[in-house]
Amino acid sequence: MAQPGTVFLMYHELAIPGRALCDREPGYTRYVVSASDFRNQMQRLAHENWRGKNVSQAVQSFEANSVCITFDDGCETDLLSSAPALKEAGFAATFYITAGFLGRSGYLSEAQLRSLSALGFEIGCHSLTHPYLTDINDSRLHEETKAAKDRLEQIVGVPVEHFTCPGGRWNERVVEAVKAAGFRTMATSRTGVNFASTDRFALARVAVLMDTTVEQFMRACRGQGLVRTQLQEKARNALKGALGNSVYDSVRALILGRKKGL
Repeated sequence: MAQPGTVFLMYHELAIPGRALCDREPGYTRYVVSASDFRNQMQRLAHENWRGKNVSQAVQSFEANSVCITFDDGCETDLLSSAPALKEAGFAATFYITAGFLGRSGYLSEAQLRSLSALGFEIGCHSLTHPYLTDINDSRLHEETKAAKDRLEQIVGVPVEHFTCPGGRWNERVVEAVKAAGFRTMATSRTGVNFASTDRFALARVAVLMDTTVEQFMRACRGQGLVRTQLQEKARNALKGALGNSVYDSVRALILGRKKGL
């Protein structure tokens, strides 16, 4: 009998009518899900008796009909919109916070982060300033992992044990830095399903995008229909390796900008 696996969902900012987004760049907005769509997704899972977990719960017990719900960056909508919808559905979640973004316009303040933690949601770390960790030296890598962890723990007053890589960029050097900082897991942007046998420092996630339908969402939660995304991901990774992060990002922004203008 096949071992059960758990999909880790990756969200970012939620769009609230009349509220400006943190970023309008096409590469960012494609990851923005409307608050109403997010609530519908959570309600659909709850209606079908799924369990919504945080990272600590998910890696402790991989089981059928469960998903791990994660958010990156630390946008203010984590508290304003995501948390109420999750509470309504009876779900847990992990919010990976970019420590250096706290207090910026559109992002959580330190007080709001404490409120999010006090509601029972798990706080993770998404670095200090959101650089590509593969592109920085060892000294800065330490700041982006250990110093970021320390800062978040000082704010929320509880251990911050889970990390995720900005932009999905990581390698063995990054993994070693994350381990040395004292984190228990590291999530990536690699598409896939996680099992009990999955490396805890290479956890896969499935990005929920702005145009994801409820049916596509439910298929993804079951680990279905991911092959096309995985093939596209392999092609993108090959391009990143050939062009380098900077050139790749410029080309990607140009392509996405053109598509948005069509």
